[in-house]
Amino acid sequence: MEEKDYIKDLEAIAKVIVRPFKNLPFSSVIRLLSGCKVLKFDHQNPDYITLLSKLKSAAELAGREAFKVGIFTKRPNEAGNKIEPFVKEALRQTGLVADTPIAKNGKKKSAGYPDIQITYGDSLTAYLECKTYNIKNIDTTQRAFYFSPSENFKVTKDALHLMLSYQLVIEKRDNKLAYVPIHWKILTLDSLTVDLKHEFNQSNVKIYGKKSEPKTVLAEGKV
Repeated sequence: MEEKDYIKDLEAIAKVIVRPFKNLPFSSVIRLLSGCKVLKFDHQNPDYITLLSKLKSAAELAGREAFKVGIFTKRPNEAGNKIEPFVKEALRQTGLVADTPIAKNGKKKSAGYPDIQITYGDSLTAYLECKTYNIKNIDTTQRAFYFSPSENFKVTKDALHLMLSYQLVIEKRDNKLAYVPIHWKILTLDSLTVDLKHEFNQSNVKIYGKKSEPKTVLAEGKV
């Protein structure tokens, strides 16, 4: 009977472990993963007010330049990556130090959250994530923001965590379809909540490559 109870308990535990978690405080998740605090945006802090003013100027500058040049990509979800260089350049034009974040190993890392590390003054650090959106999808459950735990996480300082998002529309430029920004939003993530959905996965090498399990292949042939 004890063995049956043990198995029953294990099944109950397993169900809890794989169940999605909802509305987790982003600031607590970041602190758990990095040991660093997410600073709350204080509208009374003079440094924060000045930083926001510079960010607004940069958002406008980057938006105008991206509108003029156009963003050309076959996949809409890649537009956020392609607008990042415009944002970096605009941030620098406003006098901010903006660069690719330095990860835990001391090297710059492009992939993963966050996109840009901003330094203002002697001690204020802000992490900025660049995103784009379609106005038709803003009230849907389509995933808009995500990040994954990493042994070489890019968050290494107590900092503001901000997002600059551009609304995109499609226009024709030189007989090509281009994504262009028409509106921007600056958001603070200090009060954001996030959901955690577990995922079971496997790599190509284990499915198809040299480390694949022969017994999983039932048949194959050339076309």
